[in-house]
Amino acid sequence: MRPFGELESDIMRVLWASEEPLSIQRLTDVLNEARPLAYTTVMTVTERLRAKGWLERNKHGRSYRYSALRSADDYTAELMEQALASSTDRANALLHFAGRLDADEAVALRKALDAMRAEPDTDPYTADH
Repeated sequence: MRPFGELESDIMRVLWASEEPLSIQRLTDVLNEARPLAYTTVMTVTERLRAKGWLERNKHGRSYRYSALRSADDYTAELMEQALASSTDRANALLHFAGRLDADEAVALRKALDAMRAEPDTDPYTADH
């Protein structure tokens, strides 16, 4: 999987933050708060994200509304897995990564690992929820 480009990332961040599906016009309006973008540019990139399986669209009146099919956490996990897969020594790469975590992140990682050990079939990211 290739990382998102800048506009792809911006579109995904807006959709992940939204509590409801958004039209291309609404996406364009939100994105234009940071920099000017053409409606057609936003539409093209949004459709590419849909074709890649990251978004779904549903008809709403005469237009479509878009929403994320996969979470930001899922995206991050895929990038981390991809980076880890490129290492010749996964254990050492994980140790270096863990050594860069701040105290709160280390506690969260420990909880996730403990939850995985306690219940192998449980998703550690939802175990406390």
